[in-house]
Amino acid sequence: MLKTAKRLLIAALVVTAPLLAGTAAAQDKGLISIIVNDPSNPYWFTEGQIARETAEELGYRANVSAHKGDTNAESRQIDTAITNQAKAIILDPANADGSVGAVRKAVDAGIPVFLVNAEINQQGLAEAQLVSNNAQGAAIGAQQWVQAVGDSARYVELKGAPSDNNAATRSNGYTTVLSQYPDLEKVGEDVANWDRTQGYNKMQSLLQANPDIDGVISGNDEMALGAIAALKEAGKLDDVVVGGFDGSPDAVDAVRSGELAYTVLQPVAIFSKAAVQMADRFITSGDTGLEGEKHLFDCLLVTPDNVDQYTSAFVLEQ
Repeated sequence: MLKTAKRLLIAALVVTAPLLAGTAAAQDKGLISIIVNDPSNPYWFTEGQIARETAEELGYRANVSAHKGDTNAESRQIDTAITNQAKAIILDPANADGSVGAVRKAVDAGIPVFLVNAEINQQGLAEAQLVSNNAQGAAIGAQQWVQAVGDSARYVELKGAPSDNNAATRSNGYTTVLSQYPDLEKVGEDVANWDRTQGYNKMQSLLQANPDIDGVISGNDEMALGAIAALKEAGKLDDVVVGGFDGSPDAVDAVRSGELAYTVLQPVAIFSKAAVQMADRFITSGDTGLEGEKHLFDCLLVTPDNVDQYTSAFVLEQ
């Protein structure tokens, strides 16, 4: 579980007293259904694990299922939550547009939905959308990447799944920063869908077309780690700067070893816990305790300078 040490978080939205009210739990307050993307990715695994542990600490039964980006699977899991009379659903949506119907179905059945990590393109359905500040994270990541590669370089970009708004937000954030440097030239890009194996395969193809690149900027850590594997295999890793995004344990190890220049840490453990605490408050009082539906949590950089402050739960301590 999360340690309670002081954390480097700018957005301390989730630790306000109202959200922490009512942590004493009854023996069985009902079921909270938690639906994540793909727990084979350590980011999504942590998301589900923290949400489940928090729900159980608050006195709920909890189950975790995974849609793996499939809106049909997501819809079936929502149906199961409705059948099981879940008190609330914690959902990392599969698709910004395609998940709207599943969320509406739960809401129509009287089950409040709390979205984590990714958004849907409709306001007013979910009780809350708790997400990383991806624009802010992309900006600090791109700035760190320029510091590592220099202001004159040839580079490629690996992008996340187009169905996820986070992919476009991060890519646009990178562009906003990197376009300020006229001697930085993007010579290639490809979509690797947040996946390490696809990152490896796409990096191989990008290297064949552009063997003399100086850098790779990636939409998440799994794609970055796949790129690192391809660069190692080609004997080029020492000459190429790679940057990631998520703050996963494997990425942090790669920062520690010098293979990854940095990773942008998303506070997934923080907002996953907050979503369940918010759901508990809503179940008991009919109120989330916060104004507005969408809440952003600032990201942090993990670099060689602070990597030893990282814990195993996507948290930096000081």
